[in-house]
Amino acid sequence: MKIENIKTFGDLKKAGFEYKTIKEELRRNLLQKLLKKETVFEGIHGYDYTVIPELERAILSKHNINLLGLRGQAKTRLARQMVSLLDEYIPVVAGSEINDDPFHPISRFAKELVHDKGDKTPIEWLHRDERFSEKLATPDVTVADIIGDVDPIKAANLKLTYADDRVIHFGMIPRANRSIFVINELPDLQPRIQVALFNILQEGDVQIRGFKLRMPLDVQFVFTANPEDYTNRGSIVTPLKDRIGSQILTHYPDDIKTARTITQQETMEASATKEKIYVPELAKDIVEQISFEARESEFIDAKSGVSARLSITAFENLLSTAERRALQNGEDKTSVRLSDFMGIIPAITGKVELVYEGEQEGASEVAEQLINSAVKRQFEGYFPKIEKLQKESDVDPYANVVAWFFEESGFELLDTLSDTEYKRQLNKIEPLEQLLKKHVPDISAKDKPFFKEFVLWALSEYKKLSKHNLGDGLEFKDVYGGYISGL
Repeated sequence: MKIENIKTFGDLKKAGFEYKTIKEELRRNLLQKLLKKETVFEGIHGYDYTVIPELERAILSKHNINLLGLRGQAKTRLARQMVSLLDEYIPVVAGSEINDDPFHPISRFAKELVHDKGDKTPIEWLHRDERFSEKLATPDVTVADIIGDVDPIKAANLKLTYADDRVIHFGMIPRANRSIFVINELPDLQPRIQVALFNILQEGDVQIRGFKLRMPLDVQFVFTANPEDYTNRGSIVTPLKDRIGSQILTHYPDDIKTARTITQQETMEASATKEKIYVPELAKDIVEQISFEARESEFIDAKSGVSARLSITAFENLLSTAERRALQNGEDKTSVRLSDFMGIIPAITGKVELVYEGEQEGASEVAEQLINSAVKRQFEGYFPKIEKLQKESDVDPYANVVAWFFEESGFELLDTLSDTEYKRQLNKIEPLEQLLKKHVPDISAKDKPFFKEFVLWALSEYKKLSKHNLGDGLEFKDVYGGYISGL
């Protein structure tokens, strides 16, 4: 029988519908997906052998869950994707505030309706998308918000005394009955609010303004928390932690490839609107490397974490920097340049928490250092290592490039250069072409200009050349040539 034809409790019984709790529902649907070898959590990368198996085990065990990890580790996304494990539709008693199941009504309204009308009790169908509630824990959250309170307006309209439990206005958790309820940043909840959750998690009791209601709420709780919160802003009270079945530790991507997959997934819309901007693969790797460098930087607070959103917003800014330059030059299409990375600094400064030493350096200076460190780290994967000290007998693969700069007074790459001018400027440095042919012979013609600038940045990081920010571009010089010419 189709659900649109099931309109009463009697129809529901005839259809053979069976009552099950939300945890049983999640468990059963997960088992079916696992048996069919279907992907359970779409668009979640880097967790295949760590977080996702632990989350699946928690669901199979019918546990309430706490996802513990630094910001930008997809904790909320994981919780939201659990909705896909719910049945598409479930029956509820029509008019119920708390999604009462007709087989097991728990509110006074639903109990009386089922008692009076029996099999003629009207039924509504609730879609799984409506069975997800989320609350960001903030210090101003009250018990009335999440559990409920006495409603004087309802008492007046119904002409009831405050001794009648029908004057209760249910809060978010009772209204999320038979749903997934997420509390983000749990430690930010005041301890007295956390205490109010004890009985709901364990016994199903709801206490509102002196009313002790035995309401066995059927809720799948998912909490998220940041480890930093345990020491800085608040903590999860021990008895509440004890009532949460599984605590799962999330983490950042372990490698550049995974990080790139996440960024490309999250920037598909931006990439689609700027499809005429060519982005070399190396540029994408450098964007991700910046986040990895930031997580190791002595200037950045490791406890606060470096969100995956840094790479996402940085990549969007990178595209926009190239797009803006192309518009100014009247070009239909362009390629990303390494100097465009100066345009992503605002995306970095807003995503990192600096320690005292970092504050002394300055946010923009730290961001620029991260970009330079990322260039240096990626350089090691393409070209011979640059030794700080070399024997006279050792062959220096970069000697010809450095010698070219020794003979020149300076070399400028201005931001306003058209693509043609940009390439022409880089082609002046003939030793660069020979260097690329020898060490990265397989790169495409489109990637060559980026790689040439990449070599110049790396040589400046290794103190083989000097790099100066001109405001409207960059200038590269020989480290010692400037001193000699000035004598």
